[in-house]
Amino acid sequence: MTTATKNARTEKDEGLNERLAHSGLRLTPQRRHVHEILQQKMDHPTADQVFLRAKDSMPEISMATVYNCLDALVKCDMVKQVNMDRGATRYCCNMRPHSHFYCDDCGSVYDILQTIEPADANFKIPRGFKMQSIETNIHGKCSECSAKAKKN
Repeated sequence: MTTATKNARTEKDEGLNERLAHSGLRLTPQRRHVHEILQQKMDHPTADQVFLRAKDSMPEISMATVYNCLDALVKCDMVKQVNMDRGATRYCCNMRPHSHFYCDDCGSVYDILQTIEPADANFKIPRGFKMQSIETNIHGKCSECSAKAKKN
């Protein structure tokens, strides 16, 4: 591991440790590992997918530990839960405002830049309600599935 890589990991660990500590939790090797798995491939994996990826390099990790790590990362706002209709919960470590595009054919989920801020939205909400955030799920076909459909 190069010095630059070690420094980058130390900075990430400090940020993760700070967020966890703020929520009354501590940084464990398992939490670090699950967070790294989510950042390596930002494809909105399910808990089962995170478990399989984590097990490759940390064979002793259990499914229960993965669920506990994901819950801790969600609790400290390092990861978002993404729920698409009735499918399995997915996890997203992109914490900037964004929407999700769900491919109805292959099931992939993609981040889409969100440009509507609550203050700028023109939604008619009931009197006394206060909008805090906007989460949008868009359904359709991804570019790969669209291309396959054109060939058929």
